[in-house]
Amino acid sequence: MIVIVAGVSGCGKTTVGKLLAARLGWPFVDGDSLHPQSNLAKMASGVPLTDEDRKPWLAAIGQWIDAQLASEQHGVVACSALRRSYRATLLDGRPSVVMAFLLIDQQVAAQWMGARRGHFFSAALLSSQFAALEPPTPDEPRVVPVAVRGQPADTVDEVVRRLHLTSAAGGRGDRPPACP
Repeated sequence: MIVIVAGVSGCGKTTVGKLLAARLGWPFVDGDSLHPQSNLAKMASGVPLTDEDRKPWLAAIGQWIDAQLASEQHGVVACSALRRSYRATLLDGRPSVVMAFLLIDQQVAAQWMGARRGHFFSAALLSSQFAALEPPTPDEPRVVPVAVRGQPADTVDEVVRRLHLTSAAGGRGDRPPACP
């Protein structure tokens, strides 16, 4: 099983993803590390990515997912997956992949982004993320919306609960947990 932790920049997906992976004993990858250098440079200069810019990035995330699944390994990956089409790209044809989509208020995300240092993503781009956002809908059954509240560990608890990950073999990740 692969769990994608998704949401707008500043929602805590990397922090939640790392904590979730540690709890389950699974490997974690931050999808940002799979961006082509041209995408990182574009975002660092304050220019939002286009759908075309995101294609190689989504393909790279898909390749990581496929490699994990091919080697019968579990994993957690963080990426924005803002649009329904991006989520479909990552989920379609991969029945053992589920997504926890973190929901956060734009003002809270802006506050959190203002507190982080050294990140390539400019806080000025946050409004473009919310403009591009297509929140998950009930007809996306493997995408579970999770409201961000409290501490990151609280959000991880909710992800574990909502995705029914509590059966994960003592957290060792040696067998996949039950899916919703």
